[in-house]
Amino acid sequence: MALKMELWKVVDSKLEPLSATSLDNEQLLEDWIASEPSTLGIDLLLIGRQVSTVNRGRIDLLAIDQQGDLVIIELKKGQTAREIVAQLLDYASWVKSLEYQKINNIAEEYIGSKLHTAFQDHYAISIPENINANHKMLIVATDLDESTQRIIEYLVEEYDVNINVVLLSYFNDGQTELLARAWLLDPEEVQDRVDTRKKAPWSGYWFVNVGEDNHRNWDDNVKYGYIGAGHGEWYSKRLSRLKEDDKIFAYMKELGYVGYGVVLKESVMIKDFNVDDKGKTLLDVDLQAPEAKSFSDDPNMSEWAVKINWIETFPKKKAKTFRGVFANQNIVCKLRQIPTVEFLEREFGVKNQ
Repeated sequence: MALKMELWKVVDSKLEPLSATSLDNEQLLEDWIASEPSTLGIDLLLIGRQVSTVNRGRIDLLAIDQQGDLVIIELKKGQTAREIVAQLLDYASWVKSLEYQKINNIAEEYIGSKLHTAFQDHYAISIPENINANHKMLIVATDLDESTQRIIEYLVEEYDVNINVVLLSYFNDGQTELLARAWLLDPEEVQDRVDTRKKAPWSGYWFVNVGEDNHRNWDDNVKYGYIGAGHGEWYSKRLSRLKEDDKIFAYMKELGYVGYGVVLKESVMIKDFNVDDKGKTLLDVDLQAPEAKSFSDDPNMSEWAVKINWIETFPKKKAKTFRGVFANQNIVCKLRQIPTVEFLEREFGVKNQ
């Protein structure tokens, strides 16, 4: 069955289905993504648009992720499955050979600044020494036929190709315009398949983002023994990767690593997360994150929490890092980078425990 997006509007406590409509101007979709790449649901630095590939056509959008991997983004503009996939693979064969200077030239022409400067400004870390070691392919479509879906799934499952589809569906009820997003395959699972084949073996440690905002706070995490994510199923679902006895290193964007611990219990909604043996939950205690308790009865929008036995933690101001330390936009992922693993084991005294 082809991937299909559905949306409902709540009117007088009743659900009214909205029908997806086609965009009259497909160029508008590219404009939206170019102006706001986060529309795709991943953190990307856009470095080129309509990039000429020399006798192979033009890449709609070219981006670089936090690991220094290039991401080829191609909009499906009425092509058949065979055409769009073949075109994307052709572009990838060209991108694979790009050296730093060429990538920098592309970025300078589009962004107006050096690649390393734009990377530092966007991700708040220095650009990796080895960029374009790997690349990703992403099809953006407003509808997805079964043939395209079948081919993409085959490439990923049988050959571990890093290719995926983002479905962006447009809805217009006459008063409000809406754009909804869905992925064909979980991007983190696709990345894991590729990493298993191409990168260093898994260290046994999990990398976890514990960034602070209105919904979560590092001091709360330490005091009550948990890590959190949520306010959208896309985010809370990532915590389900963590199982009892898993070892984690907690990372704060732009700062470094702040905690090492072991999972005691798998993720639950914060209303079900007990902070003591008397049944007191996170809803019953004072949290520094002002909106952590919002939507606590809604499984999709609630904050979720994984119980952690923190073995070693540091305040934000003493976060542990070094130039080239592994950082990732994903909420949870496997930690494989050997220099970072060795650094963390030393800084957190893991081998002595």
